[in-house]
Amino acid sequence: MQFENLEVETAGGIRWITINRPEKLNALNVATVGELARLVEATETDNAVNAVVITGAGEKAFVAGADISELATLGPVEAKEFAIRGQEVYRAIERLKVPVVAAVNGFALGGGCELAMACHMRVASSNAVFGQPEVKLGLIPGYGGTQRLPRLVGKGRAMELLLTGRNIKADEAEKIGLANLVCEPDELEKVVGDLIASILANGPLAIANCIEAVNSGIEMGLDDACLLEATLFGVGASSDQMREGTTAFLERRKPEFRKE
Repeated sequence: MQFENLEVETAGGIRWITINRPEKLNALNVATVGELARLVEATETDNAVNAVVITGAGEKAFVAGADISELATLGPVEAKEFAIRGQEVYRAIERLKVPVVAAVNGFALGGGCELAMACHMRVASSNAVFGQPEVKLGLIPGYGGTQRLPRLVGKGRAMELLLTGRNIKADEAEKIGLANLVCEPDELEKVVGDLIASILANGPLAIANCIEAVNSGIEMGLDDACLLEATLFGVGASSDQMREGTTAFLERRKPEFRKE
């Protein structure tokens, strides 16, 4: 697949997706969102991909937001369609059955912060800046920011950030639970790689089931969510991966998991 605004590299089962518009601080225009949609759809069915990393080109920005020059031309109907399309792409990222890590290497504002939040985890360089400044444009976030931010950091903190449009640095993002890890910029790739390696040492089916249980269960009442967990637990118990994991534990050796 050929892309104008994305760089894609897959090695060792890890697919690195780089938003590549550094002259625009990797701002998301309609074309880039469309390319991302195509790539996520292809990744969903690619058994060679065991994990995904999303980052931005250069050191200044992960994604600095939407392309304001495009946004300014939208009427109400087009703006709603614009938001729904972005939400669909981000939801597809969130629903991938392999771990998705955002490597945040600078500004993650507006749609960029929303993209990071759609990933399962966020590793930030110390120069990263997060924010949802849409109110400063007379708008609200449109790619899921009003929904994912309170789920990650709590209602009160999310309200403050959304209503003030205040940007926060990486250390504060880690403190409130928006970032999982913070590291120096030159260590970002290594820290992300180490995190993914620690995940991929585990059973692939168990990883996929954890992702599904969290993503779906958080939308349910507790009783239904626990039933979903029990069902997925049962699915795992019937797998060869479970047998390998328990056997390896009893034999005091490292498990050798294979995709089923």
